[in-house]
Amino acid sequence: MITLENIRELLKQKGMKITPQRVAIYEAVVKLKNHPTAERITEYIKKNYPNISVGTVYKVLDSLVENQLLKKVKNEKDVMRYDAIIEQHHHLYCTETERIEDYEDPELDKLISKYFKQKKIKGFKVKDITLQITGEFKN
Repeated sequence: MITLENIRELLKQKGMKITPQRVAIYEAVVKLKNHPTAERITEYIKKNYPNISVGTVYKVLDSLVENQLLKKVKNEKDVMRYDAIIEQHHHLYCTETERIEDYEDPELDKLISKYFKQKKIKGFKVKDITLQITGEFKN
């Protein structure tokens, strides 16, 4: 579980100024789980920061992404969502509910990595591979 102190330390490590807005927005992404949208984050933040603007939320999210503290995740409907887990992982995307779940599979990572090392795409260097596996969650 990420604490407020962890968030402050992460911001500090990246050389970012520790502001209440940055801490609150990062905390919101972590607490809301399921890869929230900027709108959902704004709605959540407004409970404690009623005067925060949507523009501020977007600017902070962009700076957190630029500093590699968050990742952007786009769903099938091109809606941008945010992920606080920056380590290698994939996503399971439910087309019915738009739910996104994290999916970790080291064996799959090795297989994909090996494939692209052998494939050698001319004029292109692979830095990261993230799959979005689309389907439906069954209860």
